[in-house]
Amino acid sequence: MAANGCVTAVQLGSLSQADKSQLHLLPCEVEHDGPADVAMFFSPTVKEHKCEKTVSFRGRGLKGQEVNCPQGYTGLVLKEAQRPSSDQEDRIVMVSSVFHNFTYWNLETPPTSDDCVVMAMAWPKLAEMIHAPVDG
Repeated sequence: MAANGCVTAVQLGSLSQADKSQLHLLPCEVEHDGPADVAMFFSPTVKEHKCEKTVSFRGRGLKGQEVNCPQGYTGLVLKEAQRPSSDQEDRIVMVSSVFHNFTYWNLETPPTSDDCVVMAMAWPKLAEMIHAPVDG
């Protein structure tokens, strides 16, 4: 049980029905909590030049790169399941799409290996090495 007494359960049966989506991680914050027709507002025309991706979003230049999920891992996009109202704080989420890579965008400068998102993708391999038995 979580520290706040709330449990989140993932309905793994929804995994077989999940879409394989093209994902974009944008350097912005959207102050909206609810459904949105994202495809209507964000359908990027990505330009690639010498292994660098560029796009314009709301007049701002973005530079990006493809980031792969760590080997053996699959990314999940989760959506809260509709359920009858109850007094419990527990949540049930369903898998709405899966991904193995995504496009990571920065404002005006290309992503580097020093970016937190890029470094996070190296964490599982690093954690494996940290917790491996020490010889000697």
